[in-house]
Amino acid sequence: MTYQQNPAQPGQQPPPGMYAPQPKKMGTGAKVGIGCGGGVGVLVLIGVIGAAIGGGGAASDAGKPDKVAAAPKQERQAKEDAKPAKEKPKAPASQADRFKAFVKKSGTAAEKSAIAHVTKVQGADEQNDILDSVDVYTDFTGGLMGPHQSEGKLIASAFADWKDSKNGLVTIYDAKGEILSNGNF
Repeated sequence: MTYQQNPAQPGQQPPPGMYAPQPKKMGTGAKVGIGCGGGVGVLVLIGVIGAAIGGGGAASDAGKPDKVAAAPKQERQAKEDAKPAKEKPKAPASQADRFKAFVKKSGTAAEKSAIAHVTKVQGADEQNDILDSVDVYTDFTGGLMGPHQSEGKLIASAFADWKDSKNGLVTIYDAKGEILSNGNF
C-alpha cells in the first residue's frame, strides 16, 4: 500500500497540475496609469462631442471684414440720422407664452382649458434629439393621483403636438412641484 505524502513537507514537490501558479497582481503604478489614461480618454471624447455640437462659430466670422470699421465716420453718422426712430424692441415671448399661443390657435377646447393653468415651461428650446427633457409647471394641485391628472395628460399631448423630438419626455408638475403627468414628444 502506498501513501501519498503531504506536498507541504520540505523537499517534496506537488504532483503536476495539483496547484496552478497564481497570476501576478497589478502594481499600483499600472493602476494609476490605466486610471489616468481613462480620464484623458474621457476628456478627449468630451472635447470631440463639444466640437461637433458647437460647430466653431468664431472661425466662421474670422474671414469677414468689419463693415462698421471700414465705413468713414461721417457716412455712419449720416446713416444713423436717416434711420427712423425705432420702437423699443419687444422682449421675446417666454416658452410658456409661445406654447399657450400654439394651443390657443390649434388646440381642442379641453386642451385650451387645461393650458390656461400652465405657469412655466423649461427646456423646450434646448433640443438635440438625443435626450430632450421638458418641464411644464401648472397651478394645479394633487399630484399624480389627484383630480387634475387628466388635465396633465392633455397638456402633455398638446406639447407633443407643439414640439417634436426623436427621444423627448415632457413632465407636467403641479403647484407643489409634484409630478402631475408625463408623456413622450
